[in-house]
Amino acid sequence: MLILMVAVMHVGLSYAQPTRLNAQEHHALMQQNLIAYNKLIPQIMNVVDSSLVLNQLLNKESDLDAMMADGWDEQWLETYSTKNPKDTFAIDVKEHCIPVPGHVTSAYGWRWGRMHKGIDLKLYVGDTVRAAFTGKISTTAYQARGYGYYVKIRHINGLETVYGHLSRILVKPNQVVKAGDPIALGGNTGRSTGPHLHFETKLMGMTINPAEIFDFKNQVAHTDTYMFYKKKQQNSAVNSYATHRIKSGESLSTIARKYRTTVTQLCRLNGIKSNKILRVGSVIRVR
Repeated sequence: MLILMVAVMHVGLSYAQPTRLNAQEHHALMQQNLIAYNKLIPQIMNVVDSSLVLNQLLNKESDLDAMMADGWDEQWLETYSTKNPKDTFAIDVKEHCIPVPGHVTSAYGWRWGRMHKGIDLKLYVGDTVRAAFTGKISTTAYQARGYGYYVKIRHINGLETVYGHLSRILVKPNQVVKAGDPIALGGNTGRSTGPHLHFETKLMGMTINPAEIFDFKNQVAHTDTYMFYKKKQQNSAVNSYATHRIKSGESLSTIARKYRTTVTQLCRLNGIKSNKILRVGSVIRVR
């Protein structure tokens, strides 16, 4: 433990040392320090007294309840009411853990005619999935035509995270977990085309692109504090895409002409090929 603390102090001190490096070299050094520190986080969190974490949770619980009391539902994924969310909210993401080390296989956003509300990370069946932040397990359940086996965690920083398509759940509701604690094993359950982790980040029912919080390539958070802006999030949800419901006799060509775009663009937006047969009543993205 002493060696670990010395290592942590060494990483922390490297930020404070005076330097004559140019801006580019300084940025590279900071990035290296962040990556090194992130690798130490699971070890650091393992030596934290769980009673201290529990006390921290209890102290934060009243603040979370005051902010999110309306609409809290232990059974469904749409957990928080968005009736009166705060306009601006600072989210502390300093103590974090990337759930799995795999690369991004599918980004947040419009996909296959519907909104993909999370990000998909590569894994193999049986890989360990870890809690992104310290918090309390709110839901463990199974959804056959959606998330498969999934875990939902309510965090002391105000966020909620969802982990889907799991093969085995290792935690239970109301259990306190620390950032980096194992919560499940990766899988391919539910509506899934292959083994991966579906990972969501939410605040008061509004989904946030996890890539805005995490640098998945380097396995670190972009900053210690993520600023949530309600207006920006609402505008992003409304203006990020437009859709069209397929009518009888329509083709990609006729739809492209109607919206002054191209078949190639429609295919790119919807992840389809130009020879796809359009089903009447289905919805596709047009911008």
